[in-house]
Amino acid sequence: VQLQASGGGLVQTGDSLRLSCAASGGSFSSYAMGWFRQAPGKERRFVAAISWSSGSTYYADQDSVKGRFTISRDIAKNTLYLELNSLKSEDTAVYYCTRHPWDLWGQGTQVTVSS
Repeated sequence: VQLQASGGGLVQTGDSLRLSCAASGGSFSSYAMGWFRQAPGKERRFVAAISWSSGSTYYADQDSVKGRFTISRDIAKNTLYLELNSLKSEDTAVYYCTRHPWDLWGQGTQVTVSS
């Protein structure tokens, strides 16, 4: 299975973006899927996760992600999403999709928030 993330870009403070992660060569069934992000010079950090079967979601407690970001999935399209709202400059990072237990990663998509 390969993961392909897309949807990043250069936006301004307060804007929104929707990131997508598509799987090729397999499906996400029976797994949890997640998004991590890595800001310049910092470690990769957990953002959100979703159970593919139940749709239960989990968000990072720190970084004020909860309430601004929404993780979702489209089972028919085998695609994972991350909706980013009210973006701040500190959200600038490369965003990666991954499959639990976080041993399969996509290539990342750059999100840059300009103030």
